[in-house]
Amino acid sequence: MTIHDSGYKRLFSHPEMIRDLLVGFVREPWIADLDFASLETNRGEFIDDRLQQRRNDVIWRLRLGPDWFYVYVLLEFQSGVHPFMAARLSTYLDLLYQDLIRGRQLGRRRRLPPVLPIVLYNGRRHWTAPTDLADLIDPAPPGLDTYRPSLRYLLIDALGWRG
Repeated sequence: MTIHDSGYKRLFSHPEMIRDLLVGFVREPWIADLDFASLETNRGEFIDDRLQQRRNDVIWRLRLGPDWFYVYVLLEFQSGVHPFMAARLSTYLDLLYQDLIRGRQLGRRRRLPPVLPIVLYNGRRHWTAPTDLADLIDPAPPGLDTYRPSLRYLLIDALGWRG
């Protein structure tokens, strides 16, 4: 963990910062339907199937629309380019979903909540890694490409908004 990670964790432990991050950087119409008063932090520590502890940086959840319907915001803070970040986030997403399933936290819908994975990058050079898991996988023969997994994350590259 770098000094930036600790600072970002502290900074984004406040609901106001998560609200400002989403409103300021996510250009999607559903942002207007988020209930920011319902923001809750979620632990980002999981035990995988091999009983190893896994940790991501910050996870928040909040209501979307009139129903108690969560959008999980998963934040990952990076100071260096990680070429396989999409694969790492896929692992974190799977661990989050497995935790929700084991903890019987899916409610009556018995469906998994949507997740917005965000990588907040503050390195010295622009981010160059693919932002979709599908781009890390070799092209497949026709018909097999249908089964290629995809997980896209929102990249916020601090170089783009530094003065």
